[in-house]
Amino acid sequence: MKNLIKYSGIALLMAVGFQAQAQEVEVEVEVEEQNKTIWDRDIPNFREVDQRGINDFEAPKDTDTEFNGVQVRVGGASTIQLQGLSQENSSGEDDLAELGTNFNLATANLDLDVLLAPGMRMHLRTYLSSLHHNEAYVKGGYIQIDGLEWISEDLAGAMDNWRIKIGHMENNYGDAHFRRSDNAMALYNPFVGNYLMDSFTTEVGAEVYYFNGPWLAMAGFTNSTINQSSKKSDRDPSYLAKFGYDKQISEDFRFRLTGSVFHSGFRPVGSRGATQYLYSGDRAGTRYYNVIEGDFRAGRINPAQGEELTSFMINPFVKFGGLEFFGIYENASTENDDWNQIAGELLYRFGATEDFYLGARYNTASNDDVSVNRFNVGGGWFLTKNVLAKIEYVNQQYNDYPAGTVYDDAQFNGFNIEAVISF
Repeated sequence: MKNLIKYSGIALLMAVGFQAQAQEVEVEVEVEEQNKTIWDRDIPNFREVDQRGINDFEAPKDTDTEFNGVQVRVGGASTIQLQGLSQENSSGEDDLAELGTNFNLATANLDLDVLLAPGMRMHLRTYLSSLHHNEAYVKGGYIQIDGLEWISEDLAGAMDNWRIKIGHMENNYGDAHFRRSDNAMALYNPFVGNYLMDSFTTEVGAEVYYFNGPWLAMAGFTNSTINQSSKKSDRDPSYLAKFGYDKQISEDFRFRLTGSVFHSGFRPVGSRGATQYLYSGDRAGTRYYNVIEGDFRAGRINPAQGEELTSFMINPFVKFGGLEFFGIYENASTENDDWNQIAGELLYRFGATEDFYLGARYNTASNDDVSVNRFNVGGGWFLTKNVLAKIEYVNQQYNDYPAGTVYDDAQFNGFNIEAVISF
């Protein structure tokens, strides 16, 4: 208890220090002889990376924009956790790491978002520090095209309902990836961990979007790998699609419902590039350090092991006043296995600008033989638009796994305190 109080005090001081730094960022600066705050330095067709981006999914579609030359937005994120977890299994922890209460390695991102031309934007994210790599490396990037005025003024308005994204990028399968922690970018995630079946991959491809009022549709393809090479490969392309409805029905009531599908072709075992990356594509690493398996993907479920994969996900999102629900139903099928994931997340946001929230999440993943259950409860405080402090309790249990494996009656539980800066 003394250690918990001590470390919690350190985390609180750290968060207050973050707040002081963020307040310095918010001071007004003079730009082109006009008084302008940092919040005015926005670029179109862009999901805000501060509190304003909470509960956004695809970047908004802006049709009435101005272009006054190339505009560069330099941003980033920094995150650190105080982790206090314990774990056990049927072997009495003989094959598990002994966990204590201490800080995890701080993670950091660097973002470049550049308005290149009317209707053309570039995004590039670099992981400066992550659990899995101690060196800086590029996560991915893309070109996003929302207008064609850069080709000809006669084409103004031709893409008012359309969008094209091309690059080595985070592929838009499902809505869960919009609420997950992307290395240090943990501000959108109300909890510390991501989902058990963490559908997130960065593959070279293209996506075409159609927006019409509350309706949206997307179709795309990828080259099925995150490790790019011009050497001959046996991999087939992957295909993905999404269809959804998202409407602010009244001032207090918003409803969104989407369905997504991802199909990736057969990967001969032992061939070059046999891995399916949809559930193993996160190179940054788990948010629960050193648990169970002890590797950088610990605590997650990967239902696709080098075979043909078809996954679909349904995501409802409802916000009524400060009450918010997000759900997942997902099925991942291969030739030899079939996994289902269910998740429900209920939050209550309160305060004059919803700077505080309390919530709970239940997540389970199972096939015909085994299951894994996770329960989170916690809350958060936006000290400023850029700074979030959150605390959670997590309990994860493995059920019906074979005797003698590390998963036999395995579980971990405890608390996490996380401080996030995003700008």
